[in-house]
Amino acid sequence: MEKREQLYEGKAKKVFATDDPTLVLVDYKDDATAFNGLKKGTIAGKGVINNRVTNHLMKLLEKEGVPTHFVKELSDRETLVKKVTIVPLEVIVRNIAAGSLAKRLGLNEGVKMAKTVLEFCYKDDALGDPMVNSYHIAAMGWATDEEMALISSYSLKINEVLSAYLRDLNIELIDFKLEFGKTADGTIVLADEISPDTCRFWDSQTHEKLDKDRFRRDLGGVEDAYHEIMKRLMGE
Repeated sequence: MEKREQLYEGKAKKVFATDDPTLVLVDYKDDATAFNGLKKGTIAGKGVINNRVTNHLMKLLEKEGVPTHFVKELSDRETLVKKVTIVPLEVIVRNIAAGSLAKRLGLNEGVKMAKTVLEFCYKDDALGDPMVNSYHIAAMGWATDEEMALISSYSLKINEVLSAYLRDLNIELIDFKLEFGKTADGTIVLADEISPDTCRFWDSQTHEKLDKDRFRRDLGGVEDAYHEIMKRLMGE
């Protein structure tokens, strides 16, 4: 597989064209950002961990019937994925009150909600990724009602599969962000990443944070937390 010109550089990844127009190469960086890019830093080894953890979890989801963009892990930092057009929405799946939801609704962090909550945000850093609902999504033509029904059902299935898998590893899945894309034939697949950058992982016993909140909130031990996730998931 030949790596060609860079197509895109985001906050955490670079994307390169390949000699196959249906596939792109994703290269994970160690750069860390928070608050829509306002806070910047580096987490040593983060790119390797996020790449390998994402691929590990996507393979698990594929086995459970959730289609993803994953094709093949090429190296510690590089993965071959299907080329997709990203649906311009972030799906936030919340099981336990934390972060912006806790702040917005005046809840203590760690409060378990009666049912899983799905939130949708319009992907736009300049606007601060504003929260939107199904009416906004339909009105702006970001996705059809059918596509949103599929995205919602995949999101809940992903939550079910990952929560059960992580529970066995003494990790509580508090909340997480998903992105979906459309392949050339219009198939909706899970894209982007599933990692300590995009999920809140707490130790089931101690409630210690094992994710990017350690960076956001200057809690220290960021690298150790990321390594702990990889160790529990992959024994490394």
